[in-house]
This record gives sequence, structure tokens and C-alpha cells, in this order.
Amino acid sequence: MGLLVVGGTAFRVWQVARVDDRDRADVVVVLGAAQYAGRPSKVLEARLRKAKTLFEQGVADHVVTGGGRREGDRFSEAEAGKRWLVDHGVPADRVIDVGEGNDTLGTIKSVAGVVLGKGWATAVIVSDPWHSLRARTMARDAGLDAWTSPTHSGPIVQTRETQAKYILRETAALLYYRSTHASADRIAIDQEVG
Repeated sequence: MGLLVVGGTAFRVWQVARVDDRDRADVVVVLGAAQYAGRPSKVLEARLRKAKTLFEQGVADHVVTGGGRREGDRFSEAEAGKRWLVDHGVPADRVIDVGEGNDTLGTIKSVAGVVLGKGWATAVIVSDPWHSLRARTMARDAGLDAWTSPTHSGPIVQTRETQAKYILRETAALLYYRSTHASADRIAIDQEVG
């Protein structure tokens, strides 16, 4: 039975990763990833490029960047994301940075609070493909009507070995979240993606 649950969850992680839903929404939400002195990491930049494309295609009128700061950082992941988007042509008044949360769950809860507080309800989540199912699940649990449009570029999707690693990692993280409704960082799963 356990193998069926794990195998079925891994299949859903893989399946949802392949779905690129660009239906109209209130906001595009970019989940944070590492930044260095205000400069997005390659993982975060791939997410920001995807969000910019969605914004330009009219999927949503606003982009929300999420993610807090690590100890010693001058910028939050959200601030670095907003700066990148504005520097690349997205109007500053169309980007909302939510600089709270140092893991997926904390970021999603903070973003949902801001989005719902503005009277919006629908969101397209941009993250890495393998992270999509867990991010969508958490967003829905936080009260958002959410779907995903994952990035298909960047270091996390380049090799089959890397993809397999992240599918296994996300399978464990999603099973942990579903059983505890707690952040997966407690089991060292959620350090890079979030």
C-alpha cells in the first residue's frame, strides 16, 4: 500500500509538472528562490522570466513576488524578484513584493494573505515543474483558487538525473505536507525551493 501511495504521488508530481495553465487570473505569483545581494539566482531568474512572459501575455494584471530573506541578507527574495521584473520592463505599480516566508509554506501563506486582502482570489503559481503540485496544494489550502505555469528552463530541469532527484524530493515533501500540514523544511527538503 505504501508503495502505491508513494508511486502515485510521484506520478502526480511528474504529471502536474507537465501542465502549463495560462488561464486568466488575478495575479501571477512567483515563488522565491536564492538571491545574491539583490541579484536573482539562476533558479529565481528562470521563474521571473516565466512570470514576465505571462504578464506580457495578459494572463494577469499584477505579479506578486514572494520570499523572505536569510540572516545577513540585505534583500529579500521578493525584493530581488521585483527589482528584476521592473528592470526588465514590468511596471513597478504592477509588481507586489511580499518579503515574508523562508520556505514554500511560509511564502504561500504570506502571499495568500496579501492577495486575498486585496479582494483577489485567483493565482497562477510560477515555480519549478516538480514543485508545482505542492505549491498548488498549499495555495489552495491557504484559500487561493490556484493553478500552475511552471518554468521549463534553469538548472533544475536540465538533466534527467536532476529531474529524478527533484521528483523524489517533491514526492517526499508533498507526502509530509499532506500528513502534517507543516513545512517540509523540518526534514531538510525545502531549502532551495520556496
